[in-house]
Amino acid sequence: MFEKLGQDLRRCGNSPYQRVREVILSPGTWAVLGYRFRRWLFTTRAPRPVRWVLNIAAELVQLLTNVATNIELPGSADIGPGLYIPHTGYIVVVSRAVIGRHCTLTQGVTIGHGGGGSKPRDGCPVIGDRVYVGPGSAIIGPVTIGDDALIGVGAVVIHSVPPRGVAVGNPARIISRAGSFDLIDYPGMDDDPDRLASLAEAEAERAGCAAPSR
Repeated sequence: MFEKLGQDLRRCGNSPYQRVREVILSPGTWAVLGYRFRRWLFTTRAPRPVRWVLNIAAELVQLLTNVATNIELPGSADIGPGLYIPHTGYIVVVSRAVIGRHCTLTQGVTIGHGGGGSKPRDGCPVIGDRVYVGPGSAIIGPVTIGDDALIGVGAVVIHSVPPRGVAVGNPARIISRAGSFDLIDYPGMDDDPDRLASLAEAEAERAGCAAPSR
């Protein structure tokens, strides 16, 4: 828990002052702190009587966090380290969602399961690493969002998005493979081998598109 929480807080600023300020003043950071505690309670292995007490504590923390922040991050969701929520605004993440490392969720985001209508969609989203989810967007159903993808403002995603895909519109469509590189910032990113490999693939794709046809 503490290792992941440390990576979350490092995304709040470069200095200890900035991080402390975010912890005190940012509802998004409160929500992340509450989630890490609840996730630890959800995954800890303890005798059943102890788990009952811990579950009650987890429910109380979730209730207080939801009321104080309007951000729902259930402990049963699997969210990687480096989560950043920069703005206040209602955010809902479904209980079985999976979110990767160093992702950013902005205000008004819904990450939910599919269902309803004549052809119910079962399942929950799986979101990769370093994904930026823009304001007012929704990712619905058993879709996969690739690493370094960018979900644009107000996009409604009901189909999977490839790595580095930029998805916009309702229903969302892919308009480029430029990715989220300009919007995701975290300590050590310039030396992150996964990010560097993805950047290299993006450069190769751009070079291929720019190459003259023969």
